[in-house]
Amino acid sequence: MSDFFNQVSRRKFIATAGASAGAVFLKGCLGNPPEPGSGGGTANQSTTQPVANVSADQQPETTKVKLGYIPIVESAPLIIAKEKGFFAKYGMTDVEVSKQASWGAARDNVEIGSAGGGIDGGQWQMPMPHLITEGKITKGNKPIPMYVLCQLITHGNGIAIADKHKGKGVTLQLAGAKSLFAQMKSSPAPFTAAKTFPAVNQDFWIRYWLAAGGIDPDADVKLLTVPAAQTVANMKTGTMDAFSTGDPWPYRIVKDKIGFMAALTAEIWKDHPEEYFAMRAEWVDQHPKATKALLKGIMEAQQWLDNFDNRKEAAEILSGRNYFNLSADILLEPFMGTYDMGDGRKINDKSMAALYWKDSKGSVSYPYKSHDLWFITESVRWGFLPPDYIANKGEKAKALIDKVNREDIWKEAAKEAGFTADIPTSTSRGVETFFDGIKFDPEDPEAYLKSLKIKKVNI
Repeated sequence: MSDFFNQVSRRKFIATAGASAGAVFLKGCLGNPPEPGSGGGTANQSTTQPVANVSADQQPETTKVKLGYIPIVESAPLIIAKEKGFFAKYGMTDVEVSKQASWGAARDNVEIGSAGGGIDGGQWQMPMPHLITEGKITKGNKPIPMYVLCQLITHGNGIAIADKHKGKGVTLQLAGAKSLFAQMKSSPAPFTAAKTFPAVNQDFWIRYWLAAGGIDPDADVKLLTVPAAQTVANMKTGTMDAFSTGDPWPYRIVKDKIGFMAALTAEIWKDHPEEYFAMRAEWVDQHPKATKALLKGIMEAQQWLDNFDNRKEAAEILSGRNYFNLSADILLEPFMGTYDMGDGRKINDKSMAALYWKDSKGSVSYPYKSHDLWFITESVRWGFLPPDYIANKGEKAKALIDKVNREDIWKEAAKEAGFTADIPTSTSRGVETFFDGIKFDPEDPEAYLKSLKIKKVNI
């Protein structure tokens, strides 16, 4: 195990040693989402009675499950599947969608499971399911096997910058801002940026952006971990220069006139993998039909969300007190692909908006194994995982991915739901290209690492 994860595990154990006892309290304080259309409360009664509109061979083994979410647009398919009745349509009538205070809280709650007052699964940054499976970020480094079941979204993220840096070259391309970073590095107050959890995708986005501009994220700036909902408040106090997280928080700083957006992740990597739906493997193995029922509900929600005629209603649902608790207007413009970047630049392009079912490269929902490999390769790049994961064309990484990524269950669910036309023919999306021209070929992850100028791994 790398020194990084040893340090994370030690710090996390000290900070959250009481998580098992406190998980129920945490969720109770945050509140639970309402029943569809009710405005409050959550169903707590499970039923084993057959659901009339579900065929006998597809009746779920249980109707009850607890799913965690973070209040960013990546969680929309889970919330919409509950609110619009898509979970119930497939027999999952008692789905509890539980707001998590942070990614660390979500991890702690999935460790203990719903039987201990936690959660069975839900929304995850990548590669958290793989790291939890390997015991890299769990208490006592205990492996908790998980399955990745679908991708929830592409896009919907951005790099937000404090207003004091406007006009100083802090844009998608950072060539004009090198002197700023150098000057701040040698001062008592270095450029300070935040991500919402270490060694996962919202950390990777800001690292990639900085490194592509010749800025070493480990040497030239100070990186902090801050829960998504606290990012705006921290920028208001002037203690933070930048942050990377999902909407509505980056766009919120523009609306609040405290900052601007240097880049959308859609600009950094068009149609990129973002956050995923994953469950404890134990729960899935015990409830294979219920798992597919959940997936069908999520798939229907993703298709509903990708109808832009539904985006206004979606923004109103998500913005409610029990979910994001903010004005629907903060969500609606980015949801429609309309971004006021806050520095004079405007984007009006639906292909740059959050997408849930399809993008220009095909399926969003399907969990391509080639994307799992990029996340693990990027983990090796920054020293979060050892190089042996991607040696021999990624042999060790691919073995882990085969254990965690259950794209086979996704395909089964899609077939049963009648979405056969949208099933990809390959579990690799092929070569990926980033905004700086760098390419990732899943057939040769080592070549990708060798092509990168700024990295912590020696390869």
